[in-house]
Amino acid sequence: MARSLIIVESPAKTKTLKGFLGPDYKVEASMGHVRDLPKSKLSVDIENDFALTYEPLTDRKDVLGRLAAAAKGCDTIYLASDPDREGEAISWHIAAALKLPKSRIKRIVFNEITKSAVQAALANPRDINQDKVEAQETRRTLDRLVGYKISPLLWKKVRKDLSAGRVQSVAVRLICDREREILAFVPVEYWSLTANLAPQTGKKQTFDASFVGFEGKKLEIKTEEQTLTVLQAVEKAAWQVAKVKKSERQRRPYAPFITSTIQQEAARKLGFTSKRTMSVAQQLYEGIDLGGEAGTVGLITYMRTDSTRVAGEAQVAAKEYIVSTFGRPYAPEKFNVYKSKNAAQDAHEAIRPTYITRDPDGIKTRLNADQYKLYRLIWLRFIASQMSPAVMDVVQADIEAAKYTFRATGSTIKFDGFLRVYTEGKDNPAQVDDDEKPPLPPLNEGQALDLLKLLPKQHFTEPPPRFTEATLVKMMEEQGIGRPSTYASIISTIQDRGYVALNEKKFQPTDLGLVVTDLLVQAFPQILDVHFTAGMEERLDAIEEGKETRVALLKEFYAPFEKALKAADENMGKFAKDIGRPCPECASPLVEKFSRFGKFISCSNYPTCKYSEKVAAEGLDGEPVPVAEPVVSEIPCPNCSRLLVEKTGRFGKFLACPGYPECKYIHKDKAAAVSTGVKCFACGKGEFVEKRSRTGIFYSCNQYPACKTALPGKPLTDRQCPQCGGLLHEKVFKGRLTGIGCASKECGYSESIKASPKEETAEA
Repeated sequence: MARSLIIVESPAKTKTLKGFLGPDYKVEASMGHVRDLPKSKLSVDIENDFALTYEPLTDRKDVLGRLAAAAKGCDTIYLASDPDREGEAISWHIAAALKLPKSRIKRIVFNEITKSAVQAALANPRDINQDKVEAQETRRTLDRLVGYKISPLLWKKVRKDLSAGRVQSVAVRLICDREREILAFVPVEYWSLTANLAPQTGKKQTFDASFVGFEGKKLEIKTEEQTLTVLQAVEKAAWQVAKVKKSERQRRPYAPFITSTIQQEAARKLGFTSKRTMSVAQQLYEGIDLGGEAGTVGLITYMRTDSTRVAGEAQVAAKEYIVSTFGRPYAPEKFNVYKSKNAAQDAHEAIRPTYITRDPDGIKTRLNADQYKLYRLIWLRFIASQMSPAVMDVVQADIEAAKYTFRATGSTIKFDGFLRVYTEGKDNPAQVDDDEKPPLPPLNEGQALDLLKLLPKQHFTEPPPRFTEATLVKMMEEQGIGRPSTYASIISTIQDRGYVALNEKKFQPTDLGLVVTDLLVQAFPQILDVHFTAGMEERLDAIEEGKETRVALLKEFYAPFEKALKAADENMGKFAKDIGRPCPECASPLVEKFSRFGKFISCSNYPTCKYSEKVAAEGLDGEPVPVAEPVVSEIPCPNCSRLLVEKTGRFGKFLACPGYPECKYIHKDKAAAVSTGVKCFACGKGEFVEKRSRTGIFYSCNQYPACKTALPGKPLTDRQCPQCGGLLHEKVFKGRLTGIGCASKECGYSESIKASPKEETAEA
């Protein structure tokens, strides 16, 4: 009989652990958090030192029962949730919810799910770190206070169902500020002049040189007239090499991935969103079935980290692989060490393969397409990070013609080093560094050159670019906004809330995002301040390190916050922008407002006058554009004979009578339900078909009412439950795909699609 119980977060981990732990251990999954602050109320007792009121999660009551039953008869319960702040809090919640005596509880952490790492963790258990728990509770309290106190204010002043957050609102502000920079930008003309040249003797290898100055001083060409002056002076002049500078440059390899850099690089190289990257990384961390004796194995270390530290044994294994594969020169004499930004997280490691010998192509058949792409990226980046620098021979030649100076730069690779394996992606692929330019022909000082062509070109300065996912993550990291584990969920949240939109892979604020941000910046300048948000992250680190206390920080935060709330409630008017047109029905000014369907135009004399117009809500600097006339169908209304028109509701388009509110007829489509082709596992006769209710789309057996089996999300046809072999289906929340679950209630298998299934980012 098992004498010890190990509780992890996900069922995938249980399968991996059971593969190499003996019969002395039971392994159960908590499915993430087991209790939380109830969403129906604030749950923060401000007068009682901000005490929090927790409740078991409704969908975790069965889990808690299973964990309690498993704990009976076990001498030791090992809490093995993730090795971060939130994982520490989950362990603390499990212990509290199960009412386990402290003498039976041990906390273990491991950065990789391998036999050696887990055995080492079991040999070195510890108590739950209360400082880490307190830091996480402080973050949770701050997010709850900001989210639950400011959001109702937005409901009153702008529109119902809006949300504000301590971190999400600052991320939206970054995007809004960048958009205003772009709109305010005034282009400035400048010119470039390139000379296409070749040596007069020897092999006629052409190369380009760019204009840089006059009489040894730097000079910028700003107008066409200046350009013509230079052209006329040099086109008939003698060209010769004035100076040649040769240098040897090293390009050091890039550090192994941390959470922020893997999101950036996967966006650049693979086109993955941050959410997609973290979801696939979670799968690689928790374990992949490699078949045979290997069984289910965790392929990478923990993927929520901001540490670049690498375990000694991993460095040794990497060096052995590099020497045997590429040769001794490719392995540096001393191991490469990379500086981490946050020393408090150095108990973690960088994201790396758990076994360097498991090269991506060798296990490709056991991975799906996304898993292979991301694992290969992680594997190559780690190998490269442990290799020798590349060495480049760089040549810079200054060339003179009629006292004007042109400069040519070229490079050759003397030793490829880590570049043999990996080159980092760029946010601007057109940007070329000096050590990336093609080589020049052999050049000597005083050497005569032939001018083949002069290429003048007009340019205009460009505004800063809009953020991509990669550059937004990079900016949040640089500014200290949030933590790496929250980036994916922040980006997802601000899109889901309708504050920003992704157009051509670049973020733009919506009208709603601009209005809400302006109101919040005016009313809560401190909370929307980037430096304040970053400073708060540092203070949370201080609580984790035992240098500051939760209550002191919250009291310091809440006093001015409460004053700002009261002032905003009294002084912030309801959003209604005068558009400069009179109401056609009562001549009162027309104003812009927001509803759950977007921006619209309304009479300022509402509710006395109920005139309104629909408008297109996109664009920062354009006037509202009236929406096209509704599409008229050929179906007559059975009540009043008007032709039905197409309308849009919260569940999509539908046909209704245009005579509303006098006639409230809505056409219900009696067309046959769309079959998924998936057989019902309950009755074995019917198939699951797509249906729609007031709460959204669901899938039920077409043998209803004889069979009442239904699924909340679309059944999957390409895979089976890895735990019981049963039917898997999509899990959907508010129309958004959040995960995958097993249709069998007894099994309970679940996968999260979120980057961090534990974060409640609607508040953050």
